[in-house]
Amino acid sequence: MTHDKALATATAQIRRASASASHRPSIAGFFDEATNTVSYVVHDPATKEAAIIDSVLDFEAASGRTSNGSADLIIEYITSNNLKVMWLIETHAHADHISAAPYLQDKLGGKLAIGREIIRVQEVFGKLFNAGTDFERDGSQFDKLFDDGETFQIGELEGIALHVPGHTPADMAFIIGDAAFVGDTIFMPDFGTARADFPGGDAHQLFRSIRRLLSLPDATRLFLCHDYKAPGRDDYAWETTVKQQREENVHVKDGVTEEDFVAMRTSRDKTLAMPKLIMPSVQVNIRGGRLPEPEDNGVSYIKIPVNAV
Repeated sequence: MTHDKALATATAQIRRASASASHRPSIAGFFDEATNTVSYVVHDPATKEAAIIDSVLDFEAASGRTSNGSADLIIEYITSNNLKVMWLIETHAHADHISAAPYLQDKLGGKLAIGREIIRVQEVFGKLFNAGTDFERDGSQFDKLFDDGETFQIGELEGIALHVPGHTPADMAFIIGDAAFVGDTIFMPDFGTARADFPGGDAHQLFRSIRRLLSLPDATRLFLCHDYKAPGRDDYAWETTVKQQREENVHVKDGVTEEDFVAMRTSRDKTLAMPKLIMPSVQVNIRGGRLPEPEDNGVSYIKIPVNAV
């Protein structure tokens, strides 16, 4: 088996953070019930430098109107705690909510970042939406494209990006101190794992990505992008650990083989409806959260390809 240098680096970082409180981040979660999405503000208590992860722009599909209530809660938290935003991080190009990163960047600053494989997603969906030659498919809508194993800083906190494809080709987990922000790869143990049937998705890759994450130290804190309250659970939850996932995840706990997982995931995905906001979300998110360019009447339009998906 090939040595996973990036995983080893992440493991060493987590162990350092676990041994010293000064290496661990302060984390605030903001749950948007309309999209079942959790956004995070992660900051270094020593320097007040911060990152915003997976923000939400409110969107009313029937009217096509956007609003900033969810993002404004984050702005209020940032300003009231005197934080300085260094990063606006997207774990992937979401299909279930629109990113508020450009709005937050305009108000708070920071660099907009995503995984380098966003280029593949832009190519696929650029064709689907017939985005034209004006739509750049090189990731240039973002300030930073992270590679697997690339490290970064938030103040004195160590961070590392791990490529975890499967849900989409571009999914990244961002580990800050002892906390891993894992996007849509995995959910709470009683709900399981992400779907793998979007363009570019792959259940085999998803299994390997999840097992890669679950090779991190047992005490690693995992922060999830969504929660849907599994049957029998009354409260939303979005924090778990590697140990809990390995012991309890209904889809991918220890002992589940790749073949069993792929069979389950493939069968289950066939029963799932498309996310209700997939058309507006993907079109906007592959542009770094920016609306399509206004047409000659000054209005932006969202396309819906008919009989194409």
